[in-house]
Amino acid sequence: MLDSPMQRGQQWLKTLLRLTGVTANIRGNLEISPPQFDDDSPEIDSYWLTIDETNLTPEQISILTGADGSVLDAIQYLANSVLNLDVPQGGQNFYTVDLNGYRVKRQGEIRAIAEAAADQVRASGTEVEIRSLSSAERRQIHSFLKEFPDLETFSRGKEPHRHLVVCPARAVE
Repeated sequence: MLDSPMQRGQQWLKTLLRLTGVTANIRGNLEISPPQFDDDSPEIDSYWLTIDETNLTPEQISILTGADGSVLDAIQYLANSVLNLDVPQGGQNFYTVDLNGYRVKRQGEIRAIAEAAADQVRASGTEVEIRSLSSAERRQIHSFLKEFPDLETFSRGKEPHRHLVVCPARAVE
């Protein structure tokens, strides 16, 4: 029996890859959220499962990443679905699957998109819609823009046409 969510995630991903004919090691890292205002302790935001590309061919890396990260997103979706089966809502873990630095690069792009939307909302005073994001990317922008009390975010629409909206925060009365 595997003790930690990290170990379970690493073993699950290694097995999935092996079933597709790909042999690779999986590195695990924790992404920690800083403590909130009323909490002294940081909390685990995500378990990062990084596929070691050392023994992979460029073609395998390309296939596993997919166009615009679509295959990596699908693998990540499966990991989160399967590894959280029968886990109560409050105890579920979030897994991020990375390969060849794709997620780190994409996080920088997502942060730039969020900052541009924030600037546009502040300048215009109206809402801005951000399209073409995966659910994980929408979650990243929600988390990032939580830091700004003058802004609010929410998602609108239904998959696969769901998009994120950034708007001025409503004044609390």
